[in-house]
Amino acid sequence: MTPVSIIFLYLAFRLKQLICDFILQTEWMALSKSAPGKEGYKALFTHTAIHAIATCLIMLVFAPGLIWLGLADFILHSFIDRTKGVLTRKMGWMPKDTYFWWAMGADQEAHNLTHLAYVIIVVIYSGGVVLS
Repeated sequence: MTPVSIIFLYLAFRLKQLICDFILQTEWMALSKSAPGKEGYKALFTHTAIHAIATCLIMLVFAPGLIWLGLADFILHSFIDRTKGVLTRKMGWMPKDTYFWWAMGADQEAHNLTHLAYVIIVVIYSGGVVLS
């Protein structure tokens, strides 16, 4: 991969995060994904399935042999969101609380680091960086 294609791949993941986490995530998903029981997991898995599909689409463009990263993204995104959601719910943190925003920032950075790992996997799979 060239340095420019690596930048485009990373930007594709950042755009995916913006679209899937903020534009396509409904109020039901956002408010229910940390709820206990079936309702919580239904909202969570609906949200993370959207992320998984978007990751598969990115892989179809950049590295079709790594389409399985969609499943990895489903699992990792579910774990990150559920952990943040359960923690904020258990602690009673609301948007008016500083800790809520710390948790939100940690959640977003965990997704960012996950995407960086995917980029590294794609670069390795593609044979590394080509500078010419």
